[in-house]
Amino acid sequence: MLKKIALTLACGDYEIVRPLLNEKVEVDGADLTILTDMDSATRHWRFLRNGEFDVAEVSASSYLAARDNAMPFRAIPVFLHRRFRHGFMFINTSKGITKPADLRGRKIGVKTMMTTAVLWMRGILQHEYGVPLNSVEWMAEIEDDVKVTLPPDIKYSCLSNDKSVETMLAEGELDAVFHSDLIKPFVARDARVARLFPDHKAEEEAYYRKTGIFPIMHVLGIRQTLADEHPWLAVNLFQAFNKAKNAAMNRMANPRIVPLAWYRDAWEEQERVLGSDPWEYGLTERNRKVLETLVGYSHEQGLIKKRPSLEQLFLSVDQGRKRGGEFRI
Repeated sequence: MLKKIALTLACGDYEIVRPLLNEKVEVDGADLTILTDMDSATRHWRFLRNGEFDVAEVSASSYLAARDNAMPFRAIPVFLHRRFRHGFMFINTSKGITKPADLRGRKIGVKTMMTTAVLWMRGILQHEYGVPLNSVEWMAEIEDDVKVTLPPDIKYSCLSNDKSVETMLAEGELDAVFHSDLIKPFVARDARVARLFPDHKAEEEAYYRKTGIFPIMHVLGIRQTLADEHPWLAVNLFQAFNKAKNAAMNRMANPRIVPLAWYRDAWEEQERVLGSDPWEYGLTERNRKVLETLVGYSHEQGLIKKRPSLEQLFLSVDQGRKRGGEFRI
């Protein structure tokens, strides 16, 4: 009987990991217990603060801070969650805000300052629209995954337990909210809340055409001790997640499996704009640009003290030149 190491993996229940969940794809040498029944913020906290999982999908921003603080975690260049972020900037409609520049001097609510989505939005606000971070008052709903000290010129406070940034926005206590998800008042079509960019998709496409960036939200974290004890594991995990993604994408190419009338049109549009594999893993040229931008934003915003190289952040999954492909006899 082959001996495998037992691992706990915590991640989202995504289509691109389903082949791992239903065991159509396996990690060579590992027996997985996969946990999917928790929200992202809880998973990140339980991994980084409590060390409850061996491997976990984790906030890229929080991982950077964890490494900066010498916490015992490493990561593999597998990116299970990516998302454009212009459509997640919300405003109170009574405040006269019609463009990003109108956010100067305003109060903006966030889930946490370290949330990767919020890190991207603050970076975009400053670099693409010229709104300095210290020109805004930031109000967070919960504390960060990793404790950090923000620069003294950043106006920041954390709300009490009875406060919600979503409710505060609707009631006018906040001028705007930057969030990782669609907020409840917006979903409920509350007239007091709207997107900062009404045509956010056009804004996101323009951003991509200008920068080539499809923002990465999460990386695949792994315990440092596990990576040290089993140096083969990083490569085998990387291979398995790639197989799972490829199998999922091949399945989803069939428009019959999705109950959307123009699903195939959306698929083809994505290919025209973002290329054949916008969800690619590894330290490819495109991913390097995205990750280096993310690291730069984190350093600039005071969430990390040092700016590491990508080779310092990610375990190598290289198998050597012309290796790891087809077997030939």
